[in-house]
Amino acid sequence: MKRFLFGVMAAGCLSGAPALADGSTNAVFNVAIRGITAGTLTVKGSESGGSYTTTGTLRSGGLVGLVKSLKYTASSKGSVSGSTFRPTRYDENADTGKRASKTTMTYSGGVPKVVAGSIGDLNPASQKGTVDPQTAIYAAFRDVDKADVCKLNVQMFDGKRRSQVQLRSPRADGNMIKCDGEYRRLKGFSAEDMAEKTRFPFNLYYAPTSDGRYRVEKVVTQTLYGNATMTRQ
Repeated sequence: MKRFLFGVMAAGCLSGAPALADGSTNAVFNVAIRGITAGTLTVKGSESGGSYTTTGTLRSGGLVGLVKSLKYTASSKGSVSGSTFRPTRYDENADTGKRASKTTMTYSGGVPKVVAGSIGDLNPASQKGTVDPQTAIYAAFRDVDKADVCKLNVQMFDGKRRSQVQLRSPRADGNMIKCDGEYRRLKGFSAEDMAEKTRFPFNLYYAPTSDGRYRVEKVVTQTLYGNATMTRQ
């Protein structure tokens, strides 16, 4: 669940987005699976003078037989120029109730280095140009101009795995704009994960804001546990 919710809005580059003004984001989403509340996702971030900082928290509701009780917190910082994010540090803390783990990555010349936590089969030195999960999710949840709705194409490296998220096909849906999206596992996943499923389709909905821009209001996707919906509070 964590990989998809933090990775479904996922790291590398935004397609064709212009420079964005300094600002802040503070979004809280209720996560439901098969109509049952399963947790919350919080995304916060700010941009100023070409730099950004962002934090995120995913808490499950610990539904028996559906999802385990877990909490993930993440933070990232770096520089931003137009549509290009260049993280300098990423920290993640995970607690499944049975096991706690930490991951820290730093970046030099766009190349990630895992300085805390375990490393998978992928060599971090080969992942130049990717961004961390929290930077990716922040990039996806920022307010955007109407012309840039559904223009997302990102690749993410979390220290072990590389994945990709794409948005496309913007179209009206009531007063919102609906996008088709896909989260795809690329490299570093186990053979079991790849055999289980590699592509996860989803839909993302933007709503207009009072200042004439658009923000993410809802995400609907299929998970291994059933239909999942993220709705902004």
